[in-house]
Amino acid sequence: MRTVLAVGGSDSSGGAGIQADLKALHAVGVHACTAVTAVTAQDSTGVRGSWPVPEEALRAQLRAVLDDLGADVVKTGMLPSAASVTAVAEEVGDLPLVVDPVGVSSTGHELTPPEALAALREVLLPRALVVTPNLAEVAALTGRPVRGADDLEEAALAVLALGPRWVLVTGGHLPGDPVDLLHDGTTAHLLPGRRVDTRHTHGTGCTLAAALAGHLALGADVPTAARRAKDLVTAALERGYPLGAGAGPVGALPG
Repeated sequence: MRTVLAVGGSDSSGGAGIQADLKALHAVGVHACTAVTAVTAQDSTGVRGSWPVPEEALRAQLRAVLDDLGADVVKTGMLPSAASVTAVAEEVGDLPLVVDPVGVSSTGHELTPPEALAALREVLLPRALVVTPNLAEVAALTGRPVRGADDLEEAALAVLALGPRWVLVTGGHLPGDPVDLLHDGTTAHLLPGRRVDTRHTHGTGCTLAAALAGHLALGADVPTAARRAKDLVTAALERGYPLGAGAGPVGALPG
C-alpha cells in the first residue's frame, strides 16, 4: 500500500484541508496519514477562526508517521507560521513534496501570514517536486498578476524561479473553460478542462494537490499525475452537493 502524508489545517466543515486530502487520497487508492498544522472553525460560508498547532506537536506528528509508516510522497497545505514551514522542511528530508501554497481561504480569510509565506518561498519551494498555486497564490508568491490565459506561462516561470522542479498553475478562476498549465522550465503542458456549472466548489485546490500526490505515490510521472488529478477534480465538481448555507463540498469519490 502506497502512503501519502498530508500536512495541513483541519476544516471543521469537512470540505477542505486535511479532510479533503483524506477523501481525495482514498479516491486515488493510497493510504493517507496526516499531520495537523492548525485547527480552523469554518462552515460552508467561510472561516470563523484558526489556531496554529504548536511546533512541537507538529514535529511529533511528522516524526511518528515517518519513523514508523514512512511516506512515498508528502503533500502540504495550510502552513500557518514560519516555524511550521521550517518544521516540515526539516522533518520530511528528501521525500517527494507536493506543495499547495494556501494563502487565503476561498472566502478571503488569511491562512498563511506574510512571514510564513516568506518562509515558504525561501525554505520549502526549493525542495518541492510540484507546487500547485491558483492565480491568487501566484500573485502572492511572485507579485505577478495573472489576468488571462496568455499570462499563464510567464506566471509558471516566475514560480519556477523560486526553486520547485514543476509548477501547476490552476486557471479555474479565469473566464471560459478552465485551462491549467504544468511547466518544468523547459516544456509547458496545457491541461484543458470543461467548466462545471456548480456553486459547490469547497475543497477543489486541496483535492487537486492531494490527488496529484496520490498518483505520484502510485508511480505516475508528474504530467500523468497532473492530468489524472485534474480529471478527478472535474468528476468531484460534478458530484458536489449542497450542504449548509454556502458553497458545498466537492464529491471526491473512488472510480
